[in-house]
Formats: sequence, structure tokens, C-alpha cells
Amino acid sequence: MIWSINAVLVVVLLVNLFLLGTRRIHAMVQGAALQGVLLSAIPLLMHHHVTLLAVLTALATVTLKGTVIPKMLLKALRDAQVKREIEPIIGLVPTMLLGALGTAVSIAFASQLPLVRGHAELLIVPAAFSTVLAGFLLLTTRIKAITQVIGYLILENGIYIFGMLLLDAMPFLVELGILLDLFVGVFVVTIIIHHINREFSSLDTRLLSSLKE
Repeated sequence: MIWSINAVLVVVLLVNLFLLGTRRIHAMVQGAALQGVLLSAIPLLMHHHVTLLAVLTALATVTLKGTVIPKMLLKALRDAQVKREIEPIIGLVPTMLLGALGTAVSIAFASQLPLVRGHAELLIVPAAFSTVLAGFLLLTTRIKAITQVIGYLILENGIYIFGMLLLDAMPFLVELGILLDLFVGVFVVTIIIHHINREFSSLDTRLLSSLKE
């Protein structure tokens, strides 16, 4: 069980680096969808006996993160006719290096945290911190609204991974509530993206400064 969870989390970390190093927004959406599918397996692997709530959570995760939200983002891409992230605030290579450095630091220091007790052999905490950092970097270093939405999605994935440590103390309904909040948030942001593109013929969020009085 431990090796299978760690294998899933290693792939999640590799997806983080891929997202930080690519300009192609379509590939970023596919990477985020893949990460959602991978995360849906974690609730099923955390315990020896699979419960109904674990199955429901996994289904909700793969449906929203792996299917519904990526389709919404791909539709927004088609409507806005955007293919690449142009001129990121920080270059792709430095961003990848920051992500890799954050991953290394997370792995090195995660074992010092109290929450890791009993789960020291798992990569859940390092993967959670690294994924949150990757999402934050995408949010702050990219200028396209859709890319920033993907950053928000990846950041939430990190929070979701961290929540796996609290499965025994926190009901799965809380996780389902987080998924619902994520879906509503992305739904609202895709509407905003549509209006930004209609008004400015661009998804460069820097143009929003022209709305100042």
C-alpha cells in the first residue's frame, strides 16, 4: 500500500514540474486532469479496507478534477483561441528550478512536522507542500487568466493531498465540500475569462489595470 501511494505521489510531483516548464496551455490542462485522476486513487489506497465514502470521494474527485473542470477549461481555451502562455513574469527554467528546489526542501523538512508521525514513510506531506508551491508559482508568474486558473486548481490539489492525513479525524464529506467549492470557483472564473476576452480580445490579466479610474 505504501509503495503504491508513494508511486502515485511521485507522478504528481513530476506533473508539477511539467506544468511549471511548459508554455502550451492545452498541455497544462491535460496535466491538471492527469493529476486529478491520480489524486482520486489516494483515498482508495489509504486504508486496507475500501469504504463506500472512499469510493464516493474517489468518484467525485475523478469526475470533477479529471473530467468536468478540464472540459470547462478546454472550452474556455477554444472560445478565447489561446494556445500558449506568452512572456511569463518569470522564465520557465527558473520557475522549474524553484519548483524542484521547493520539492527538495519539502522532502528534507517534512519529517520534522508533528502531523507526519505515523506517516513518515509516505510522501504525502512533501507532495502536498510541493503541489501548493507549484500552484502558487503558476498563479503569480503567469499572465494568462486560464493559466492562473490552472494554478488555482493545482494549489487546491496540494490542499487535497494534505487532507489525506486527516482522513481518520475528518469526515469525507469535508473533502466533498472542498471539491464543490473548487468546482464553483472554476465555474465562476471561466465566466470571468469569457468576459475578459470579450472586452479586451486578450486574456492578459495585466490589461485589467486599464479599468482603474
